[in-house]
Formats: sequence, structure tokens, C-alpha cells
Amino acid sequence: MHALSDIVTKTPLLTGTEPELKREEIRRYFHQTYDLYEALFDCITTADAYYARPEPLRHPLIFYFGHTAVFFINKLVLGKFLPERLDERLESLFAIGVDEMSWDDLNDVHYDWPDLNHTRDYRQQVRKTVDTFISDMSLTLPITPDSPAWIVLMGIEHERIHLETSSVIMRMLPLSQLQSHPLWAACSEHGPAPKNSLLPVEGDTITLGKPADAATYGWDNEYGSKTVEVQPFRVSQYLVSNGEYLAFVQDNGYHRPEFWTEEGRQWLNYTRATMPRFWLLKNGEYYQRNLLEEVPLPLSWPVEVNYLEAKAFCNWKAAQTGTHIRLPTESEWTVLRNRIDTDQPHWQQAPGNINLEHFASSCPVNRFEHDGIYDITGNVWQWTETPIDGFPGFEVHPHYDDFSTPTFDNRHNLFKGGSWISTGNEATRYSRYAFRRHFFQHAGFRYLESDNPEVPVEPVNTYETDELVAQYLEFHYGDSYFGVPNYPVACVNTLLEKLPELNRGKALDLGCSVGRASFELARHFKQVDGIDFSARFIQHGFQLKESGHTRFAIPTEGELVEFKEACLADMGYAEVAERIEFVQGDAHNLKPRFSGYDLIFCGNLIDRLYDPAGFLASIHQRLNQGGFLVLTSPYTWLEEYTSKEKWLGGVKVNGENYSTLDGLKATLNERFELVGQQDIPFVIRETRRKHQHTVAEMTLWRRK
Repeated sequence: MHALSDIVTKTPLLTGTEPELKREEIRRYFHQTYDLYEALFDCITTADAYYARPEPLRHPLIFYFGHTAVFFINKLVLGKFLPERLDERLESLFAIGVDEMSWDDLNDVHYDWPDLNHTRDYRQQVRKTVDTFISDMSLTLPITPDSPAWIVLMGIEHERIHLETSSVIMRMLPLSQLQSHPLWAACSEHGPAPKNSLLPVEGDTITLGKPADAATYGWDNEYGSKTVEVQPFRVSQYLVSNGEYLAFVQDNGYHRPEFWTEEGRQWLNYTRATMPRFWLLKNGEYYQRNLLEEVPLPLSWPVEVNYLEAKAFCNWKAAQTGTHIRLPTESEWTVLRNRIDTDQPHWQQAPGNINLEHFASSCPVNRFEHDGIYDITGNVWQWTETPIDGFPGFEVHPHYDDFSTPTFDNRHNLFKGGSWISTGNEATRYSRYAFRRHFFQHAGFRYLESDNPEVPVEPVNTYETDELVAQYLEFHYGDSYFGVPNYPVACVNTLLEKLPELNRGKALDLGCSVGRASFELARHFKQVDGIDFSARFIQHGFQLKESGHTRFAIPTEGELVEFKEACLADMGYAEVAERIEFVQGDAHNLKPRFSGYDLIFCGNLIDRLYDPAGFLASIHQRLNQGGFLVLTSPYTWLEEYTSKEKWLGGVKVNGENYSTLDGLKATLNERFELVGQQDIPFVIRETRRKHQHTVAEMTLWRRK
């Protein structure tokens, strides 16, 4: 092992015509990744360094040393590709990290970390096991997400991610615990910071997302697609250098709260930071800590900061210039990236300081240029204004369902472009990685100037995890079970079939829950109002209408969940969504404007009202003459919703059975005519193996 070029390889293509050649390519990629990762840890000189916590928000390095090996075994066992484990204790202890902790939520749990030699021995067992698995696994081309080779590539790319995160932690260790290494030589070039300037960039319409048929491995959040119109902007020619950022520090920027977001001010108050994490001040002179050395602050290198610091600098710069200065969005960065027409693994040489093809550190920001703009990719990751979210069509991989979804929370921002140590998938144009805004990586930023003061960032479409709401989302938009049709759709189809004379002008879906019947009615009516008392429920109907998507997590067993997404386009509602207005409201006290309906549909509503008779006594006022009221209910009266004296039925009256249908007739007969009845079954999924099978009765009433 004499040079990085001997060990670093590009991510392999999933395609080919000769499976056995591809098998050997994957084997080489696996071993070279393993070697590279261990070569990083060869820089550590003492066992104590493995157990120290220089970054309290992360585990000690012993965890990461074992974690990447454990990952292979855990995923292969999960996929039933391996019959048994190698070491259950390690495969539990090293399974899950704490990288997503909040900056003020330190984890003081005591872990009984294993001996270093035991962990090294375990890594070698894993190396042999995975090598044998690669030799014996079934392999057809192209490699697809359900292939065993995909799981192997998942483990390899996962280790390359932690090559980078582990190197960040090493930058925080005392130099006395580290040694120089020929593979990890830093750049020796430095000089004064170049003067930054803003260059115009034309607007464009672009499509984000990695194509499903792309020929390289991708993480789940890369797939799907989204078309975005990007307005013209002016972008900094260079990444912000240490020299340019130094002016912000010297202008007391870390002590001027007006430049910091609320989150940034909280972080400052907690950390008492006065400069970037990898800067040091000694005898009035600034130094920078690199992987294995401290050097006088290289003014021409990119500054490395978290999002909160980058955002504060932009606000400071905006105050200086009187213009709208901010970080780029993912879309705007992609417009820049499109200037480079090559991508790893196809390039002959990296078009920037990336993939470990140039240096084992940052380098001057004025070295790698494309069309006048420098470091479009590489050197350091570039923070964006965009909180990470899945694109339309996003699907989790069943063997790594928590890679992306925990970050869809409006607290994790994307950075793009890769750093000097980003290899494999990390170095591709489609890579999407995100961290909490206070976290440190080898990450910096560039800024842009926009004519628009608003940041063109959409709110994140988070996963609904409230068990009841998610259950109803599955009930409305999820799978059908045991051959029972989707209930809201079946209700609408049935009422339309039984009411051929129905005027299809204006409909009210009262008690609309999460909205499926409203969308189905919109196929047939010119205007639909969906009203529900619960804001938690109705927000998903509104979210579907506005964004076309909603997400939810449903329990499978115990604490395990399955992530799902509902998409208007997939259900055929995209063209009719504008006909719907979703409103929060009380069925007992609707505003006067909710009237003039040809149809009022109340799906499973009446046995959840506190005064069902009072509701029914006035509902005719909302209907046009000859309009229809359609009720469905399984008549499950419960005192938690309706006091017993107000139940419409299910009681004894004068010693005789009195059904809900009897009560409906008594309440409605003065103003309505019963024109039809039909049972409609439905199934509510509670867990993968537990379902409620219920039969509701539909009654159809014409206003006299």
C-alpha cells in the first residue's frame, strides 16, 4: 500500500454482461473499502483514543470501527441471506449510533465497549464472511434493489460514509494520539484568500432525483423526481475561504445575535463558540486543525463551519451589502453542478478535490474552476438552505428503512458536492446527505445573491407517526385487506350507483377524516367541501391537495413500523384536487356558507357526535330541495363520544329493542325519505397481523 490510487476505487456500475467479472469487481471494491477504512484508523497511536469522546454528540471511535463491519452482518441476516450471526453482543452494541442527537441533549449512557483487539478480530471475521458471501451469492445483471449484491454494495457505501465521519472525529482528537501516515498527506498549497465576487447564473427548469434506471448504487432519498423552476441568481465565484470568514469573526460576528437565527442563538449560548470548530487561537495567531496536524490558518482554504454559522455569515454579508444574501438551495446548487458534464465513476480524473484523487485535506478555493466558478464539487461539502425531504416517488429500502426517514423532520439540512474524502456514492452528482444544522463535517459553503427576499424552500413533508392518524391514513390511502375494497371509495361508488338522479354540482364530505372520500367525490362533483373537527386528521387531506403527497408510518409489530406514502397522481386525483376545499369545523355548528349542497355524505360520523339527533334535525338546511343525505355507520355507540341518553339507537325503549335505524327514521322522516340501504364492509389495519373487520350500514335519504 503505497498511494491512495492503489486503494481507492470508484463506485461500480450495476450493469454489465458478464456476472463473474462483476462479482470480482464487487469483491475488489469491498476489500479496498475495508482496507481504506482500516488505513484511516492506522493513524491512531493509542488504544485510549478509541474510547475517548472528543465530540460528545457522537460515540467514541471504537463504535465506528466496529459499526461498519456489524452493518454487513445485520443487513445480510435481516435479508435472510446469512443463516446466523457471528457475535450477537457486538452486533447489538455496534448497531445504532447517536449521530442525530440534539446539541443540548448529551448522551451520558455508559457503554461497555469491547476490547480493541476483540473488535479487530471481529472485523476480520466479517471480512472473510462477506468475501465468501460475495463468492457464493446469486448474481444477475443489472443489480437491482432486491439483489443480494445490492445489500453488499449498501454495506460498502455505508462504510465509505463512515470513513468521512470517522475522519471528522479524528480531527478532534489530541495530536499526541495520532501519527502521520503516507496515505493521508495534506495539501501543502496555501496563500492569501482570493477576493470573492458574484457571478450571474441564468435560471433554468431542472428535474431533481436519480433516475430509477441509473447504473450506480443509490440511497433511497436520491430516487424519485421533482421538476423545479429556478430563478436567475448571482453566486459567489469561490467557496467562502478562511480569509473571507475571518472578517466576520473579527467583526465580532459570534457576539452579534442579530445575525443568527433563533436556533443559532441557542447554539451559541450553549457552546460559547467564538470561531469555527477547527480553528485555534494561539498567542494572537489563528491556526487550523487538519486531520493529522495543526497549521497556520490557510487563508485560501475553504472555511469549515456548520449551517448555523454559514447562515449567520450570510446575514452579516447581507447587512454589509444591503442585498439578499443567502445559501443556495439544492435546486440552485444543481444548476451549478449541471455545468460539469461528467460524473463518478465515468470521469478520468475528478473535476475537483474529491474522491481522494488529489489531497487528504482541503486545498485553495481557487484551484478547480468550471465556467468561472470554482469548487462546484469537492473540497468541502456545501451547506444548502434546503431541509432534506424525499422526492415524489420516494420509497424506503426494506433493509434500511431508517436511513433517511428520521431526517425528514425540518431539522436536517442538505449539503451537496462532497469533500476531499468523499468517495464512492458520496462523490456522485445525485448524492444527498443531510445533518442537523449544528453538526460539523468537512463542510463549508458558498453564498448567492437573489432579487427575492424569500427563500424558495418548501416545508418538509414529514411522516405522520401518531398511531391513530396513521391508522386512518392507511385506512383511506393504504392497501386493501382480505379482498375488502377501499371503504371511502366503496361508499362513493355505492351512493352514486343508488342515486342515478343525483345532481352532481356541490357536495359536502362531513367528518371527512384524512380526506379520501372528498377526493373520490371530486371526480364526480364540480365542488366538494371536506370538513372535519380534527385538525390532526384534516391536515393530511390539505397536504395532499397542496403538495400531492402525504406520508405516514404504520406499526408492523411491537416498535417496528413500515413507512408509506400516498400520492394524488398515483390515485388519479391530481386533476380534480382543485375542486376541494378542506376546512376544520364542528358538524354541530357549521358556518352559514356551508349550504346549498346536492349531496351531504357523513361517513361513520353519527355515532361520534355529542348530539346526533340535534345534528340531524338541522342538516336539511344545508341541502338543496331534492338533495341527498347519505349516512354510513357501524353504529358503535360509545359514551366517550355520545352520552347514553343521546344515542339514536342500540337501546331498549319501553322494554323493546330500538335500533339506530329506528332512531334515524324517527329523526329524519319529517323532512327526508329513505330511498336506499346497503351494508358496506371495511377493514382497519392495526398491525401487520391484527385487523378490525367491520360492517357499516349505508342509508340514503332524499330531502322532501
